[in-house]
Amino acid sequence: MYITEQLARENSRDYALRMIKENIIRLELEPGSSISDREVAACLSLSRTPVREALLELAKLKVITIYPQRGSVVSLIDYELVEEACFVRNVLETAVVEAACQRIGPDSIKMLEDNVKLQRFYQQDRVKEKLLELDDEFHYLLFKIAGKLQAYEMMKGMMVHFDRVRNMALGTIKDKSLVEDHQRIFEAVRDKEPAAAKELMDRHLNRYKVDEEEVRRRYPGYFK
Repeated sequence: MYITEQLARENSRDYALRMIKENIIRLELEPGSSISDREVAACLSLSRTPVREALLELAKLKVITIYPQRGSVVSLIDYELVEEACFVRNVLETAVVEAACQRIGPDSIKMLEDNVKLQRFYQQDRVKEKLLELDDEFHYLLFKIAGKLQAYEMMKGMMVHFDRVRNMALGTIKDKSLVEDHQRIFEAVRDKEPAAAKELMDRHLNRYKVDEEEVRRRYPGYFK
C-alpha cells in the first residue's frame, strides 16, 4: 500500500480517505479487490473507526461497494460515471477559468507561473507522477483564485472515477501538449482574457479523453 505522512491539521478520517483514494487511483487497490479496514488501519497506524468512516464516504461516491457481513470491495469501473465526471469537470472548469480572470492578482500570477515552470522541469526529466501532481495542482489553483474551493472538492470526489482510467492510459496523453496548454491558459488568465481562457480550457480538457476500447482491452477485469 502506498503511504505518505499525515498532513498538518488533517484528521484521521480525512487521512484515511486520502490514502485509500490515492491507492485506488494508483491501482494499488485494484478494481474488484477486497479492502480490510483492519489491515488499512494497521498500515496507517490508525484505529478502525476513521477507516470505516472513510470507506462509507467512498461508498457514497460509488468507488467502494460495501457488502453487509462480507466486507468492502473496490468497485469495478463504471464508464458512465467516468463520462459524467468529465462532463462535470468541463462545465465547472470552463466557468472557473473565466472567474479567475476577474480575480487574478500578483500573488496568484506567481503561483501559476511557478507551477508551470515546475511542469516544464519535470517534463524534461520525464517524471510522470510528479507531472500528474502538478497538473492537479494547476487546476486546484484556478479554483482557489476564483474563490470556488467548495466546487473543487465536489468535483474532486467525482474525479476518482476518471483518475483511475487516466492512470491506466498514461501513455495515451501527451505530456508536452498538456504543459503547453497550461502555459497558454496561464497567459490568458494573467492577461485577463476570459473568452480565450475558456476556449483554451475546453480544448485542454478534451485532451484527457482516453480510448475506452484500448483501456478495456488492456484491463478487461477492471470494468463493469
